[in-house]
Amino acid sequence: MTFTPNLFQGKTALVTGGTQGIGGAVARQLAAMGAKVIAAGLPPFATEEFSGTGVTLAELNVASEDSVRNLFSGIGKLDIVINCAGIIKRGAEHEVEVFEQVIAVNLTGTMRICSAARALLKESKGCIVNLASMLSFFGGGLVPAYSSSKGGVAQLTKSLAIAYAADGIRVNAVAPGWIATPLTQALQEDPARSGPILQRTPLNRWGTPEDIGNVAAFLCTPAASFMTGAVVPVDGGYLVS
Repeated sequence: MTFTPNLFQGKTALVTGGTQGIGGAVARQLAAMGAKVIAAGLPPFATEEFSGTGVTLAELNVASEDSVRNLFSGIGKLDIVINCAGIIKRGAEHEVEVFEQVIAVNLTGTMRICSAARALLKESKGCIVNLASMLSFFGGGLVPAYSSSKGGVAQLTKSLAIAYAADGIRVNAVAPGWIATPLTQALQEDPARSGPILQRTPLNRWGTPEDIGNVAAFLCTPAASFMTGAVVPVDGGYLVS
């Protein structure tokens, strides 16, 4: 019963960073299960990827208080929030200005959305799923800001799970491994870099955005009703190898 087509019928979901990549897969999965989905992000939008899904695309900059306020002014009901908005600036993140930009989107932006959604989610006894990372668990020399932000997302998830529990809101996170998206295309096409990744991944393949979408959707179902504060790796076994 976990993935019945009408399980989320009558529910409204917001997916930030939901207009492409992992966020797009999450948005489509929730819509396939009956939810009214708002996929919010920065243009340009790949509208063809959402044709026939019923997903509504909206403009959102999670680093802007005004942008978040404008989006939420048009939302009267909310049951599910999935925070997928994020950026990475490999190499450049050692510059303090770039470091601050990444933190502003990945960590502060996640908190901004959670805070804005809290009252609506309290009414519906809804749930939040944040996007953590393998780099929530270990460091990345080229991406100190991304690693710091995702470590922060994991701790934010645990902290809000405690803070929001009295409101009946569950807060969990998914920690993706190496996922085949446009952001990792260069790595996938470089045998010298993709080889070691696959060798360390026990399931010996790149993950797909749909792999993440399925687990994110599960965390929103009644089957996960006693889960909160969890950070769930979806990485083909990379972290334990």
